[in-house]
Amino acid sequence: MKINDRLKKIGDLVDTNSLCLDIGCDHALLDIYLVKIRKFPKAIGSDIKEGPLECAKENLRKYQVKDKVELRLGDGLEPYTDDIDTALVSGMGGRTIIGIFKNNFKITKKLNQIIVSPNNYQMDVREFFTKNGFYLEDEELVKDGKYIYQIMKFKKGKKHYTKKDMFFGPILLTKKNKLFKDYYKRELTSRKIMIDLLPKNFYLKRIKTKKEIRLIEKELS
Repeated sequence: MKINDRLKKIGDLVDTNSLCLDIGCDHALLDIYLVKIRKFPKAIGSDIKEGPLECAKENLRKYQVKDKVELRLGDGLEPYTDDIDTALVSGMGGRTIIGIFKNNFKITKKLNQIIVSPNNYQMDVREFFTKNGFYLEDEELVKDGKYIYQIMKFKKGKKHYTKKDMFFGPILLTKKNKLFKDYYKRELTSRKIMIDLLPKNFYLKRIKTKKEIRLIEKELS
């Protein structure tokens, strides 16, 4: 089956035989990967719109997994039921992801495992989950097309992290592979451009950005 590298990596990080709620499942390719390739007995895909779910239904028929993937209409964690232990979210902004779990915090606390791949505000996402009863069990960087994405796997529990851990990713720091260096070289370039474009009266933003530039330069040196 055809699945992009980002979704495949998310699917590979899920603990065996977990029952996943794939929030914003789109075409349900991640759910199909879980039941067809990883041999999970069941997966649940949800979306806020009927259109993507109709496309998902076509894919379930195409890959002959209609009996193993359940599709539910709903916003964020609304489609949750007590048998679900894992939530997956990919391809959304970091603050949107935080909102999904913050707005349904009673459900969030019931989950054992949360795997997310935010498009931005990655530090905010780490801080939200690690301050609210989860720790980072794993992190990955994956290149899909011309973009490099962060994937974070949270588990129920607590660990202490530094500001540096939250900025770079504590596990990404230990791996520190080529993708890490490529990713943060791009982040460094974007912040240097930002400094040039920021108006002089944006004092706090300029100070914060300069600190981040020094932090990245030190880590890459």
